[in-house]
Amino acid sequence: MKSFKFIWAAVILSLAVSCSGDGGSLSDMGDPGSDPVPGGGSGSGSSGFTSGGSSSPTTLLFASNALTTFDVALNTSALSESETVPTDDEDYVENSEFSNTIEIAFSGNSATVTGSASGVEITQNGAKVTVNSTAKKVAYVLSGTSTDGQFKIYSEKKFKLTLNSLTLSNTDGAPINIQSGKRAFVVLTGTNTLTDGSSYTTPTGEDQKGCLFSEGQMIFSGSGTLNVTSNYKHGICSDDYLRFRPGNVINVTTAKGNGLKANDGVYIEGGVLNVSVSGTAKKGISSDSLVVVNGGRTTILTSGGGEWDSSENDVTAAAGIKADDIFKMTGGELLIKSTGVGGKGISTDLDATVSGGTIKIITTGKKYEYGSYDSSPKGIKADGNLTICGGTVMVRATGGEGSEGIESKAVMNLSGGNILSYCYDDAFNAKNQIVISGGNIYAYSTNNDAIDSNGTLTISGGNVIASGSTAPEDGFDCDQNTFTISGGVLIGLGGGTSTPATTSSQASLIYGNANLTANTYVALVNASGSNVISFKVPRTYSGACMLISAPGMSKGSTYTLKSAVTVSGGTDFMGLNSDGTITNGSTVSSISLSSQVTTINYSGGGPGGGGGVPPGGGRP
Repeated sequence: MKSFKFIWAAVILSLAVSCSGDGGSLSDMGDPGSDPVPGGGSGSGSSGFTSGGSSSPTTLLFASNALTTFDVALNTSALSESETVPTDDEDYVENSEFSNTIEIAFSGNSATVTGSASGVEITQNGAKVTVNSTAKKVAYVLSGTSTDGQFKIYSEKKFKLTLNSLTLSNTDGAPINIQSGKRAFVVLTGTNTLTDGSSYTTPTGEDQKGCLFSEGQMIFSGSGTLNVTSNYKHGICSDDYLRFRPGNVINVTTAKGNGLKANDGVYIEGGVLNVSVSGTAKKGISSDSLVVVNGGRTTILTSGGGEWDSSENDVTAAAGIKADDIFKMTGGELLIKSTGVGGKGISTDLDATVSGGTIKIITTGKKYEYGSYDSSPKGIKADGNLTICGGTVMVRATGGEGSEGIESKAVMNLSGGNILSYCYDDAFNAKNQIVISGGNIYAYSTNNDAIDSNGTLTISGGNVIASGSTAPEDGFDCDQNTFTISGGVLIGLGGGTSTPATTSSQASLIYGNANLTANTYVALVNASGSNVISFKVPRTYSGACMLISAPGMSKGSTYTLKSAVTVSGGTDFMGLNSDGTITNGSTVSSISLSSQVTTINYSGGGPGGGGGVPPGGGRP
């Protein structure tokens, strides 16, 4: 456990410093495109807004249809990765010496053992080989093929286990069963295939919880491929922790248990992981502790539904990743698709932090209900605080009621990166507070609020597009709690909006009763005709409420709201542009910002209060 404690301390330290920056700069992350994001609403081109306009940005970060078109599929191609091996980390096989090698070659119903070491006893029953070892510095090399074989080891010391083009099936248990609490360095060479039986015969007092099982830590390295098919329990399981290094390709398929299961943590530092799980309420990666992703490409497909968990006295459903502790990602790719009822992408019982890498999540299932209990599909769900300060996060959750994009049961802090959420229900939701201080944020809800805080909402930076549904749903919603704007470029669209507090240091405009047509361009320009903020309408609205705020707006100044404009140059994030050049267009209204929060054609809540709707709307 010494190394695990070291890793845990390092994780806690990195959590404290990984999000200390200002969110980074914009980068070219998308392909050109112009299709509007589909949505609800009706009506077109009235209240002074006319259709048309175009955009030719210098930098296009994402195509406007990026969220509705991306998919997740298994990819077995290897990655080209570099790795620095620390000399003081005991989890690296390079830092250990193995002076004795024992080779075991499987062939049909038998196995040939070559080599020996003092303190190592090997017994055989056909192709089932059992090792009892008290020796240090022993390496085992497994090769060959057997349809009814097993490698089982009891070891008092750490050991190296090389799988060298091994194809091994066990009809009544795990083909590799490590009954040792010490480190197992699993090195992959060539293509290896492991398959377990549909039932296990397990000696009294022992466990074998998966196709590849270890009582101790398993650290994977090498440049080979491992295919694991589990027919009874988990795919790869450790009663300690799992660690994956760059270089290999691991494919896990199971219909009975979880893809990867560990008690003390899962650490993904590189390599390719493909996990396909079809069991009810099963998880692609399940950890009774934390899950940390620092590199590699991990793809997870889950298709199981939900069920009642009598041990927890609650309902549970499938998930790509389930961490009973924290989730942390600093790099690599994480791709998840969950199609089952109640299925989630990432679910953690404590905090979730993303500071780098790329996350793409799709959930398509509906809410799972069991009596008065239910499990709703979510893209990312943290029972603790959720922080995103770097990288790219894209979530699509379209299964119906309860299908939310990114949710925190405590505080959500968005300070950097590209964060895009498209869903049926709330795109972003937090129980206590949402704080936005940086990043490029796109929130689109087809049937609810775009950004919804059940507590306060504070925005001091970033580029934010919040497209909620029609009345009574909002672009920005924080109920009757304080909404403060002190920076950032903001566009809020919906049936209503929460009203910023008049103590906000950045001015804002609420413009109601606007009929907007999808794919048209709207701009707010200053007295000299320069672009303060311009955006492409993501869907058609009838009687919409617009909340506009940008650093170029100030109390006492005069602006012109224009439609059907042409935007040239600048940086485009999902149609939002605040540094391009505005030409053409029709004047909708000349506006003087008479106060810190100026309201036109709108009768929503007062300063610092909750949402409202334009005249004729239905919010009480």
